[in-house]
Amino acid sequence: MPTQQIPDTLPRAQTSARPDTRADVIVIGAGPTGLACAIEAQRAGFKTIAIDKGCVVNSIYNYPANMSFFTTPELLEIGDIPFSTSRQKPTREEALEYYRKVAEHYNLDIRQYQWVKTVMGRDGEFNITATDRLGRIYDYQARKLIVSTGYYDMANEMGIPGEDLPKVFHYYREPHPYFDTDVLVIGGKNSAAISALDLWRHGARVTLVYRGPRMHSHVKYWILPDIENRIKNGEIVAYFNSSAREIEPDYALVETPDGALRLKNDFVFAMTGYHPDYDFLRSMGIELSADQCRPVCDPETLESNVPGIYVAGVIVAGSRTNEIFIENGRFHGRQIAAHLRQQLGSSATM
Repeated sequence: MPTQQIPDTLPRAQTSARPDTRADVIVIGAGPTGLACAIEAQRAGFKTIAIDKGCVVNSIYNYPANMSFFTTPELLEIGDIPFSTSRQKPTREEALEYYRKVAEHYNLDIRQYQWVKTVMGRDGEFNITATDRLGRIYDYQARKLIVSTGYYDMANEMGIPGEDLPKVFHYYREPHPYFDTDVLVIGGKNSAAISALDLWRHGARVTLVYRGPRMHSHVKYWILPDIENRIKNGEIVAYFNSSAREIEPDYALVETPDGALRLKNDFVFAMTGYHPDYDFLRSMGIELSADQCRPVCDPETLESNVPGIYVAGVIVAGSRTNEIFIENGRFHGRQIAAHLRQQLGSSATM
């Protein structure tokens, strides 16, 4: 059963301007995999709506402004639309433009900035309730659901005093505001390494704290020697086998092998990773494995233990978010669409 009910006192959206709230398939999440699922369901002849609490490919929008992808552009393609770029590794900006163009090409029905709160009903007649930024309620009905909510919106919090201070961030966008300031970066994987290097190169005084004995081995191969050399040269100060215990307005208390330290800082980037919204999955009745929080699903069709609800993208891997990326998650839509054809046949409403 859903864990969160929406009070009836909230205003419901006026549906006269856009009354179309029924669909054969509703996709929750409009990231690259969600778009791919919507495309394949639409291609199969089913009326499809995608709903996202942010913008189209919201996770990519929240990547660092100057980021380049590790992969080549053809491995980011969806819907058989070529991703044209002059670069070997496409940039964030190019990816945003590409996915916008794909959404336009297929004329996808995407409801942005609507956060799905509850899913009720059963296979063939699901009722979905979402709210927008003004608190208005939207009621949708669908025969089938595809959940592709990703994981980047849910930061792994440290659970320490001061984590909620305005100077603490779990996402890194750009370096300019932190020029000539003391910045503490917490973490030792890709996000921490990328942000620490970018901040240092743009004039911040960077200190890195990580609980491991060295930078994580999963740091990208061209970034790892860069961050290690900056640390070796003393350009970035690093404390390994260490952890932040408390954050105050002008310093952080860090426990190191040599004892506790008070590290002066103006800003803190807690790059401690992200996770899928497990509570939302459980609220729909989807069972998660005890060890890795993987949703129970058919590996061929990706239908979960709840009939009519499919899972797609990185959430299929549970806590092992490094197993599924855009490169392989983009094919989940085809698996699901093939099963939808068997389930719904030619009885689509389109």
